[in-house]
Amino acid sequence: MGGFFGVVSQQTCVSDVFFGTDYHSHMGTVRGGIAVFAGNAFHRSSHNLANAQFRARFERAATRFAGLNPHYGLGVISDQDDQPIFVQSHLGRYALALVGLVTNLQELAEQLLRDNRGHFCALGKDGELNALEILTMLINTQDTFEDGLRYVQEHVEGSASLLLLSDKGVLYAARDRFGRTPVILGRRESDGAVAVTMESCALSNLGYAYDRDLKAGEVVAITLDGVRTLVEGHEEQAICSFLYVYYGYPASTYENVGVERVRYRCGAYLARRNPVDADIVAGIPDSGVAHALGYAFESGIRYARPFVKYTPTWPRSFMPPDQSLRQKIANMKLLPVPELIRDKRLVFCDDSIVRGTQLRNQVKRLFDAGAKDIHVRIACPPLIYKCKFLTFSRTESVMDLMTRRIIQEIGGSDADVESFRDPDGAPYKAMVEEMRRRLGMTSLVFARVPDVEKAIGIGPRICTYCWTGEDISLRGNGGCKGHCACCAERCAMTPKA
Repeated sequence: MGGFFGVVSQQTCVSDVFFGTDYHSHMGTVRGGIAVFAGNAFHRSSHNLANAQFRARFERAATRFAGLNPHYGLGVISDQDDQPIFVQSHLGRYALALVGLVTNLQELAEQLLRDNRGHFCALGKDGELNALEILTMLINTQDTFEDGLRYVQEHVEGSASLLLLSDKGVLYAARDRFGRTPVILGRRESDGAVAVTMESCALSNLGYAYDRDLKAGEVVAITLDGVRTLVEGHEEQAICSFLYVYYGYPASTYENVGVERVRYRCGAYLARRNPVDADIVAGIPDSGVAHALGYAFESGIRYARPFVKYTPTWPRSFMPPDQSLRQKIANMKLLPVPELIRDKRLVFCDDSIVRGTQLRNQVKRLFDAGAKDIHVRIACPPLIYKCKFLTFSRTESVMDLMTRRIIQEIGGSDADVESFRDPDGAPYKAMVEEMRRRLGMTSLVFARVPDVEKAIGIGPRICTYCWTGEDISLRGNGGCKGHCACCAERCAMTPKA
């Protein structure tokens, strides 16, 4: 998915940018970049992170930049394009970083060409368009950065949260118009420095106190004089629920709701709704651990760690694009503890099932180590739809999802996918039973959407598209436009009056 961190400070900002960006390393492992503005010039460093950690790649650049004594800087972890991009335009020089997924790039490019406002140089393989390049062209069609950032939000489909550092000493932060990703302000009392981040956990160790979350669609300008809102945000939003369940860092808080606490509650709801006799509750490290603790607290079954994770050299296993490498990493980094497995009835909690390959192998390893029963509890509902707003997994097709392959086998190529969403319905139960059988576990239960919504606790302001196929951003925005997977024949959304 990616993440970013920016700073405006009366003191040199390099150390803060370096460590603040590093706290987003769990968000992606493709590219990393830092840009600072000092001495009337931009200075940039960008590296591939596929085979090295962020700190190792950028320590030399951070040392070099520190000697420039910059007051303005930003860093970005990207899972796609090289970032940040540098631009010289009629608005001045600037650096731009993006977190999001722009799904209408081709339409935007064609419109720019029709208006004689575009040409494309940074084409990827097979002539793929570069999202950052197109966003800069959209910005440059306007007379100010404020108007340019507003224009981007009005025309982008998918999502786009942006950091823009101009050569006038202004750091602009724009949160996606539906607030799908968090953008958070922090302030340091000792010197008045302001930071903008996606992970609130990046603030405290650098001396910043949480200030506030930007509202959906809000754009602010940060200078040495403080923060000024340029575009007012709005309360209606669709923040990604998967950030709370899986992707976000446990110590972070979004919309004043702590990630770790949400995961405890998810586990507790699983235990309450689906009790089972077992000797041990455990979590698939790392993201399943908090869910397992919540399950253990609620059920009274003791928590233990029959799998421990070896982390010093292994990246997150879903990141590499090659399936065989993902599987290799998943197996190598998890180490079984035989004494906690042999002859035990185990409850294992995990965040989700995407392809199912890794979980199937982990279940087999547990049975091979002598487990009597393995009851798997998944902290989110079945993933039935491919996210069209963020890139939080390597799935390239909806048919990469285990659920969709089984749905097609059960119902054929024209299966009514919506009928598989009801956890009390026969199609749903048949799908889950087939998943259980193929994965080789004793029992398999998924969380229900209302329970996850209650665990997060911010009402209808979360996106559940990957579970329900419903795009809630269409509500109150002119009604359903036929874009959501659930509305091919009927619409349950209320059009705007």
